[in-house]
Amino acid sequence: MPTTTIIRLEDIHKIYGSGETEVRALSGVNLTVEQGEFCAIMGASGSGKSTMMNIIGCLDKPTSGRYYLDSADVSRLNDTDLAHVRNRKLGFVFQQFHLLPQLTALENVMLPLVYANVPERSRRDRAVEALTRVGLAHRLHNRPNQLSGGQQQRVAIARAIVGRPVLLLADEPTGALDSHTTVEILDIFAELNANGMTVVMVTHEPDVARRTRRIIWFKDGTVVEPNLIPSELNQLLAIT
Repeated sequence: MPTTTIIRLEDIHKIYGSGETEVRALSGVNLTVEQGEFCAIMGASGSGKSTMMNIIGCLDKPTSGRYYLDSADVSRLNDTDLAHVRNRKLGFVFQQFHLLPQLTALENVMLPLVYANVPERSRRDRAVEALTRVGLAHRLHNRPNQLSGGQQQRVAIARAIVGRPVLLLADEPTGALDSHTTVEILDIFAELNANGMTVVMVTHEPDVARRTRRIIWFKDGTVVEPNLIPSELNQLLAIT
């Protein structure tokens, strides 16, 4: 069965500053991610993984090279067009939940659909559906301060998927959670992926990366291991 390439990066460079202050955050990154994959991006601090995530998430633009998201070249779009792509194509989950404290879980999840001009009735139905998928059908009307950390992250995941994105990006999504809650959140990602969602996650935690299907290892601003099998992670960690 043919696959769809969701991410295609061609010779991506990212340079900050110039002259003596020049920093090469990314140096010639080439990478593809196919529809339905569940990948982890790993690497030491300063390896370029966070910069790469910002470019994949259309939060930053490469200095040179091409980035194709769902077959469209987004590497030269202006900020307004990038914001449109983020809203239509991408879902984000971060270490911090970034929920609005004055809004209920339902209202927080509905918010991206307001910006997408989805009709009010559809917004509510889709938000309820998303919260139900993450196990929070009984918490629709609770505000963030009435929810545990794990429940708040579930709301954040529901908010990320309510727009039906082609790609879910998670940046250290379990960094603020205990080990038991981490497993619960990773189970949700695995279930979403099993149902066809493409998931790319940045993490520094080996146990988290092992729950994915492929590990992409960054070093010195480039990809050195693009297809690491999670069971091979221990061997790599032993020599880095």
